[in-house]
Amino acid sequence: MSLKNAIADIESGPQGPAVGAFFDFDGTLIDGFSAAEYFKDRIRKREITKRELLTALKAPLKTDLDAVGFKALFQELMTEWAGYKESEMRAYWQRLFVERVAKRMYHEGFTLVKAHLKAGHTVAIASSATRYQIEGLAEEYGIKHILASKLEVKRGVLTGRLSGDPAWGANKAAAVKQFATKQTIDLSQSYGYANGDEDIDFLNSVGRATAINPDRILRSEARLSDWPIIDFTMRRRAPLKALAGTVGCYSAMTATMLAGLAYNRVYQDPRRAVDLIASVGSDVGFALAGVKINVINEHNLWKARPAVFIINHQSKLDFFIFCNIIRRGATGVVKKEAANAPIIGPFLKMAEMSFIDRSNTQSAIETLKPVVERLKKGLSVGIAPEGTRSYSPNLGRFKKGAFYVARQAGVPIVPVVLRNSGEIQARNDQTIRAGTVDICVLEPIDVSAWTDADMSKNVEEVRQQFVDTLSNWPDASNYSVAVAKL
Repeated sequence: MSLKNAIADIESGPQGPAVGAFFDFDGTLIDGFSAAEYFKDRIRKREITKRELLTALKAPLKTDLDAVGFKALFQELMTEWAGYKESEMRAYWQRLFVERVAKRMYHEGFTLVKAHLKAGHTVAIASSATRYQIEGLAEEYGIKHILASKLEVKRGVLTGRLSGDPAWGANKAAAVKQFATKQTIDLSQSYGYANGDEDIDFLNSVGRATAINPDRILRSEARLSDWPIIDFTMRRRAPLKALAGTVGCYSAMTATMLAGLAYNRVYQDPRRAVDLIASVGSDVGFALAGVKINVINEHNLWKARPAVFIINHQSKLDFFIFCNIIRRGATGVVKKEAANAPIIGPFLKMAEMSFIDRSNTQSAIETLKPVVERLKKGLSVGIAPEGTRSYSPNLGRFKKGAFYVARQAGVPIVPVVLRNSGEIQARNDQTIRAGTVDICVLEPIDVSAWTDADMSKNVEEVRQQFVDTLSNWPDASNYSVAVAKL
């Protein structure tokens, strides 16, 4: 079954909170196991105990566990958590989510979750993991309900013991049924998603089961039970083709930057050198990486220049995407650390980028003042109003700086909505994967009459345009290919 068909099934199926959508966590919403990142982190920091290490080594060997065996293995691991404050454990897993787990998130899983939320379904994560492992992703996705293995907590401190049985196998199915009864959910009309054979009981508890990246036994069961099967794209390890494409892409962009810097040194023409790097460098780099860019309403990129182009920010690739679609006559705002980076730092300075200290609000305001002058002399400016890359396609809160700058300079705001650049290169990933980035350029917005009193409301309305576009993407027949092919 394709993801597109699965979304269509959700949209045409029963709507409302009486329908549940239950997602397994490890292997279903993320690629692999969050516990693996835990062990890696402990080893890397040299904090892992001998008993923990032995548990980590023998866990993959136990492939035929029953409920009793799984509980014993789980309890063995939880013993190491004794004495930690619950707040400490929650903070630890939040850090691990940001640094390690977030890049394992399946984008297809995010799309399914959002489709269910849009349908008004009651969405829950049902997993044998602890809620500490799950909370970061649940918050990012907007999932309010977590059915997880419970740990004993006394006076805010973990005792190292389980509270009841882990939510694994038949126990997970029982937890789902209990939750459904409490929430008045009709399980016969509800959806379930999982990847392992231990979840067969869980999938049998719902009327609309789907096997996600199923193991051999679950795949066989899915075929016998006529359950749809969806295989997501692996996130843990990029294919060799992607690694080769990444090297090619970065090499091409680096070579073009060096050529542009050399050109400027000889001819003293920085703007022409920057435009050469921005257009040709990104064209060649993306072509070598197998990245295509499809643009809806491309004419809006040229309708009103100079302008402040605002983009939603998911990936390090967004900077090069901006360069590719703007082509010429543009600069931007980047974090101050980029100024000292080899090769790209000198390019950014030559491009008259503004370097902003995101930790210092006053510095940020001061940094944006020269941006107004650049706009007045005819350069367009690219700004990500979220301020930092998001972990998922979710849109963050918009800061007001870009809008104040546009008003001061007397230029319009042009919203540029990126749909899936995070799939091509996740926030903390170094590898560029082949694929297509979809972009929709909205109509320029005149901000000259905006008052300080209305600024927050107006900015939120612009942000809502992004949300609405991402939720209801325009018809693909309006696409125009904006990236050159080699």
